[in-house]
Amino acid sequence: MAERQFAIVADIGGTNARFSRVALDTLALDQVAVYPCADFPTLAAALQHYQQQLGLTAIKDVAIAIACPVNGDNVKMTNFHWQFSIKAMQAELQLNTLLVMNDFTAVAMCLPALAEDQKIQIGGGQAQAGKPMAVLGAGTGLGVAHLLPVDGKFLPLPGEGGHIDWAAQTEQEWFIQRQLAAQYGHVSPERLLSGPGLEAIYQALAAYQQQSVPMLSAGEIGQQALSGQSPLAKDAVAQFYASLGSVAGDLALTLSTFGGVYVAGGIVPKLLPLLGSSEFRARFEAKGRFAGFNQQIPTFIVTAEQPGLLGAAVYLKQTLAG
Repeated sequence: MAERQFAIVADIGGTNARFSRVALDTLALDQVAVYPCADFPTLAAALQHYQQQLGLTAIKDVAIAIACPVNGDNVKMTNFHWQFSIKAMQAELQLNTLLVMNDFTAVAMCLPALAEDQKIQIGGGQAQAGKPMAVLGAGTGLGVAHLLPVDGKFLPLPGEGGHIDWAAQTEQEWFIQRQLAAQYGHVSPERLLSGPGLEAIYQALAAYQQQSVPMLSAGEIGQQALSGQSPLAKDAVAQFYASLGSVAGDLALTLSTFGGVYVAGGIVPKLLPLLGSSEFRARFEAKGRFAGFNQQIPTFIVTAEQPGLLGAAVYLKQTLAG
C-alpha cells in the first residue's frame, strides 16, 4: 500500500504537540505542525486534527514520543491533563500501529540517525560502531538515557539518571551544594542542569560572591552571559558546563559508552558560544585512574531541530521491520 511508505510521528510536551509525516525509507520529515496542547481535549483529537488539516488520514502507522513515563497501556502526562489507553486510542483512530514511548527514549533512538551537520563534537575521542551510547538533555529538567546496539537493532534504556546524587568537587561547588541542600534536602544533577538549575546556580554564586542580585530567568542569565553584560551570569554558565561535563563523564563510565555521549535539550545549543572555553570536556575526562578511559570517548552536542520526532521515526521503522 502506498500509504505504508509514510507514517506520522509526534513529540508531545507539556505545552506543545509536534506532528510530522515521515518517509519510512529515508526518515525524512515533512509537513511539520505545532499545536498548543490546550487547544484539544485529548491527544487523539489533536492527532485527528493534524491528519485532517494536512490530508493524511490514509496513514495508519503512528509513533508518539511523550513527556511522561510509559510503563504500560495507560499513559498519563506529568505536566498536562491528557491521559489515555494506547489500545483504546489505536482502536478509536483505526490505526494499524500506535507506538508510544517516553520522550527521552525517542531522543536516544535518534542518535544513530543524526547527520554530521546535526551534531557538533567537543574534544577528542572517536565513536566506535556497535558500542553503547548515552544521551543527557538539559531543559525543564534533566533527561538521561542509554542506547545499546543489539543484533543490528537498537535497544533504548530510559532511566531517571537526572535524580542521582550530585557530587561537589570544588569549594565553590560545596557552597552551591549546601545552598541547594538547605532548600531541597536531596541535591540531584537536575537541580543544576536544567533551566531552574541555571537560575539556582546564579543565585548561589551571587551569595558565594556576596552580591545582591535580582531573580533572573534562565533565558535572561544566558543572554547576559553571551553578551558579556554580567560576569556573574558568565560564571553561572561556566559552572553549568563544568557540572554537565562531570555528569556526562559519569554516564560514560557507567556503561562504557564508546559509541559516544550526546548532549541534547534546549539549553546547551543556545549557549554554544560559551562551551568551547568551559571546563566541560576537562571535567568529562577528570575521572582519576580512568581519565584515559574517558579520553577515548567522544562527546557531541545534538543540534538537530526535532530529535524527538526523528527518534520516534527511527523506533517506528525498526518496529515495523520486525
